[in-house]
Amino acid sequence: MQTVSSKTRRQFLRETATLAAGMSLNWPVVSQAAKVARGDKLTIGIIGAGGRGWDNLQEVQSEHIVAIADVDDERASEAFKKFPDAIRYRDFRKMLDNERSLEAVVVSTPDHVHATAAIAAMRRGLHVYCEKPLARTIYEARRMREVAKETGVVTQMGQQGHALEGSRRAVEVVRSGAIGDVHELHV
Repeated sequence: MQTVSSKTRRQFLRETATLAAGMSLNWPVVSQAAKVARGDKLTIGIIGAGGRGWDNLQEVQSEHIVAIADVDDERASEAFKKFPDAIRYRDFRKMLDNERSLEAVVVSTPDHVHATAAIAAMRRGLHVYCEKPLARTIYEARRMREVAKETGVVTQMGQQGHALEGSRRAVEVVRSGAIGDVHELHV
């Protein structure tokens, strides 16, 4: 058995998806998670391919990218070049309506679109990776949670910054008392 530190991010995501699916006892999701665990490629749509979306796209490029939705052709131009066979959309809703083969989406749009895009994808039974911040309001975050539970999809929010060595080290320093008692922190 591998320790947490020796697992790759991809292995962790696969195992987490499988576990989450198994706990939900929703058989379509279980079979989907098993497909991921076997190493088959997921059929993914990208919602927002410029900026942070480009970074996220690099992380899933080994999967089957079938569609890319972005309102800004210039910011998404690298994605369009790298995935010339992916169908282009300016409106993610049209992509979700037209691309019936999708199994998951990556949402990397500006913040105000996160909840709308993620909920629309979940309502179509798609697994969702959504960049942070997850939503603009507590209400949106609660709706996202409710829809994920109703539909039985696997979801994840991007929190890469908290997984980096610098963040862990900062927590260690504060917890050790090396800088004294911390009464307030602004981030």
